Amino acid sequence: MKILLVINNYYMKGNGMAASARRTAQYLKEAGHEVRVLSGPNKYEDQPQPEFCLKEFIFPLLQPIIAAQGFSYASSDPKIIEEAVRWADVVHLEEAFVLEIRTIKIAKKLGKPITATYHLHPENITNSLGPLRHWKGLNRAILRCMRNWVFNYCSYVQCPTENVLDRLRRYHFKSQLALISNGVIADDCTRPQEMPEDYEDPNRPLRVVYIGRLSKEKDQSTLLDAMRFSSYAKRIQLIFAGNGPDAKRIKRKAHKLYEEGIVGYEPQFVFLDRNGLRRLVADADLCAHCATIEVEGLSIMEAMQQAAVPVIAVGPYSGTAQFALDRRSRFPERNPEALANRIDYWLANPEERWEMGHIYAKEIQKYDIRRSVAALLDMFQKAIDLNKA
Repeated sequence: MKILLVINNYYMKGNGMAASARRTAQYLKEAGHEVRVLSGPNKYEDQPQPEFCLKEFIFPLLQPIIAAQGFSYASSDPKIIEEAVRWADVVHLEEAFVLEIRTIKIAKKLGKPITATYHLHPENITNSLGPLRHWKGLNRAILRCMRNWVFNYCSYVQCPTENVLDRLRRYHFKSQLALISNGVIADDCTRPQEMPEDYEDPNRPLRVVYIGRLSKEKDQSTLLDAMRFSSYAKRIQLIFAGNGPDAKRIKRKAHKLYEEGIVGYEPQFVFLDRNGLRRLVADADLCAHCATIEVEGLSIMEAMQQAAVPVIAVGPYSGTAQFALDRRSRFPERNPEALANRIDYWLANPEERWEMGHIYAKEIQKYDIRRSVAALLDMFQKAIDLNKA
């Protein structure tokens, strides 16, 4: 099968959607299929370029905001798009932007089947627009445009979580909706089965880790605010792994907690590769995930692989809460007092926390990316067969 992935920037570092697309492509190739990418250029000179490379599109005035969000747009050269589409057996869209709209027109002209993954909520787009991000009417209008201009032209749309599936059903998408996780790379759990002797040492710092971009929608502020309600705050070492447009504000707020004596250890900020993150979460006591806008949340899934107990926000635009096994690992979004309550429960029960971490590690195995890729391939084949009918 010749599979064309269409995405504005396939190589953008620190962008979860691009990282997911790269992982999916890797495993599609390992399954014996040809995968090529239609995308903007790779800005890292020592790295390969996409097979069908488009120039970057620069937005007047808005480019600094777009770049700060860890994103870039590709131009829509019709000759390159047509060359890419002619090559493919199936065209798979990773976004719902202008590039994808132009690609759909050419794919329809050439009679090629089209599928897509729903990676972004409208709220991900409007979150950087200041007060406008709170205007529900704008977000509803954007979702309808995404539906009418992109997704309704796809025979199948991959929904990574039940939250996404439910939302698209409510908006009456015409496409077939397939519940398929983006999947995590299968890793062995490096946390030992036996709890170490010093785990209950009252002088040991308790490591609470948050992995994710430092941005409004990830809501690291709620975790910081929760420290003012936690009875374990003096022992908690907060570690934030990530970077992003809200970094300065979050770092200032974290440092203020330490200056005021709310937490006994100054919060740490790190940016690590995949192996570094794996070691970090394998040594964590808890992993928090406070995002208010999240399609899936692969970072917390990868933490769970290493037997880290999660505490996950529940909200209307976050699908991540489905991975929490019970209410002890869920809290209402933007509610620091409730989050502190969950944190204190787990920190007060180290043996139960250790045991539950390994239950999470076993549970997350069902989201192995190889299963996701097998389901995607089935979806692609159905789209091809439907297109021939």
